[in-house]
Amino acid sequence: MGQYYKVIILAENDENKKDYIRFYIELWDGVKLMEHSFIQNSFVNAIEYLLSPLGSLYKSRIVWAGDYADPEKGTNPEMNLYKLIQNDSHKEYRPKKMKLDNEYKYIVNHTKKQYIDKSKYKLIHPLPLITAEGNGRGGGDYYGIHEHLTGSWSRDVISIEKDVPEQFNEITEKFSDVH
Repeated sequence: MGQYYKVIILAENDENKKDYIRFYIELWDGVKLMEHSFIQNSFVNAIEYLLSPLGSLYKSRIVWAGDYADPEKGTNPEMNLYKLIQNDSHKEYRPKKMKLDNEYKYIVNHTKKQYIDKSKYKLIHPLPLITAEGNGRGGGDYYGIHEHLTGSWSRDVISIEKDVPEQFNEITEKFSDVH
């Protein structure tokens, strides 16, 4: 069966440092990971805009949450982020279809002090893959080169930038549609 995804924006609870859900975003261009994880996809473009200095989610903690992902710590063993938003009264955020200029080419991880130069990608968009949880457990997931990167930025503070912050390291390994 295919695994479905939703984008979840997390915040940090200062009291006990547990993640909590600010809101979620329903996908409109295919709910399986590889149905929308490509350059110029309108949904991914809208998320990029929101994560840029022009958007309302600039420097947010983001997860592309799969319905087959691991359970959340401290919850029912059956509950992961994807299922939590369906069973609780979390707010849905509905972004407009927006697109950034090509000069916003860097996906920046402020937590790990890393970045990806998106202009080096021709087909696959790295943002959904690098923030995905649950990849490899269903049809429509990413099974290509450098699969180990998938999910490695999940829950980190991410932004889309024109310039690379000083002393950040580039991730040069690339996702590819070639196996």
